Amino acid sequence: MSLIAERIERVWTDDIVPTLQRYITIPNVSPDFDDAWEANGYMDEAVDLVVEWCRGRSIAGFSVDVQRLPGRTPLIICEIPASDPALAERTVVLYGHIDKQPEMTGWRPDGGPWTPILEGDRLYGRGGADDGYAAFAALCAIETAQAEGLRHARCVVLIEASEESGSPDLPAHVDALAGRLGRPELVICLDSGAMDDQRLWVTTSLRGLAGGKLTVDVLTEGVHSGSVSGVVPSSFRIIRQLLDRVEDSATGEVLVPELSVPIPPDRAAEAAATAEELGGLPDGPLTGEFIFAGTTRAAVEDPTEQLLARSWRPTISYVGADGFPPTDRAGNVLRPSTTLALSVRLPPTCDHVAAQDALRRTLTADPPYGATVTFTDDHPAPGWNAPSIAPWLRDALDEASTAAFGRPARTFGEGGTIPFMGMLGERFPEAQFVITGVLVPGANAHGPNEFLHLPTARRVTECVARVLDAHAATP
Repeated sequence: MSLIAERIERVWTDDIVPTLQRYITIPNVSPDFDDAWEANGYMDEAVDLVVEWCRGRSIAGFSVDVQRLPGRTPLIICEIPASDPALAERTVVLYGHIDKQPEMTGWRPDGGPWTPILEGDRLYGRGGADDGYAAFAALCAIETAQAEGLRHARCVVLIEASEESGSPDLPAHVDALAGRLGRPELVICLDSGAMDDQRLWVTTSLRGLAGGKLTVDVLTEGVHSGSVSGVVPSSFRIIRQLLDRVEDSATGEVLVPELSVPIPPDRAAEAAATAEELGGLPDGPLTGEFIFAGTTRAAVEDPTEQLLARSWRPTISYVGADGFPPTDRAGNVLRPSTTLALSVRLPPTCDHVAAQDALRRTLTADPPYGATVTFTDDHPAPGWNAPSIAPWLRDALDEASTAAFGRPARTFGEGGTIPFMGMLGERFPEAQFVITGVLVPGANAHGPNEFLHLPTARRVTECVARVLDAHAATP
């Protein structure tokens, strides 16, 4: 083990893991899931915890503060001057977030979303991997670089608090930070996944996000189903008809043209190469990650098509429902209303605003039976497609991954959304991006039993330190 790896392991074991255990206990769900987040105070509690830890680091000349804008979630900002005055005008931005997804059901009996469990190499609990570790890993990497004689440019660490809601507060924060951000040459995002725990995985594309709540009202109150069924149309049957406009129920194909884009040839080739790299799983590179119920099969079994289906094709997920009583309290009543929450993943280069508008128009136009149909928009978010990786960065990623993991880095398209990457990509088209993370197969971000794989987290931290040094060495 190198001195760099030894130092990082020591900081993770002694400082980061105990702090992450405290962080997991804080139920600071994102504002979309907690209308009273300011009054509840959990977000401030998480901010205070992270800021306290950051201020205790041995990093030369750095500052930590919290930017607060009226009516918006806070933003933690750490500024670290360059290790060498010659690098003072060059900037690297490192990004993560501290807001969390809601609890979800299905946690192990001895745990829960707010109960940290350290078991072997895994730290279970909501938000440890997505994305509480990011602030600690970023500063640990910079601290280690300084201690071990590695160089780095000026670094700005941004930790936001609305990412799981689509980052609606981030544009205002970035506007307010324009003078402090400068023109980043390199952006390192620590909020993505990994196809295995054997190397550094770098994300080359992220899907965008659209969706909202679709409601169909047919009555002002529930009525005995024996009296009105067959006369009053079912709100559920109407909502099924509306969904047939946007999705083929047999195949899952999304039918609204504005939600699709052609797949770039280089990304198709990348998916084929990644599928070959991860060969050996019976049904493709992704299906081994999931525990299917009974005899359920994957919707797509070809390995390359699996990767493209989750990175460059739109999908619609039905993530919530209102208007239904629990099954053990369901009387023979024709319900007056049905609401479904739709989460729509968009291809990386799809226009998210146009897609959201098209989705709303398609679902609400000319409703069957003249029913009252409303669609309440969520915050649409842009996807992102990486610029070409510069030769110096490709070499640096391979060298860092080989040093930390023993194997060179690999790239893949991620199915999730990080709105900040789309924002920065538009503002700074010349910047290079390293989007990586610790969500190894089975880590189950957003679901029950989310865990942080600690060896991967330590190795990713080492890779960040080494990439910062490689960037500093470029002209």
